Amino acid sequence: MGEAEFERLLDAVNAAVAPIPQEDFVTGMMTFGPQPEAANDNGLAWPLIPFPDGWHAAC
Repeated sequence: MGEAEFERLLDAVNAAVAPIPQEDFVTGMMTFGPQPEAANDNGLAWPLIPFPDGWHAAC
């Protein structure tokens, strides 16, 4: 196989495996919908419940 034939073979393989560009590919990635809410979100802040006297907590 000569160099010219090898180059034609490489060109044919490159053309066969090259990805086909899609028009809306980038636009589809950039669109965002509304943020979903958690199923258990009641929207209220948790009240502060102090520890009983003599109890301690550590993280």
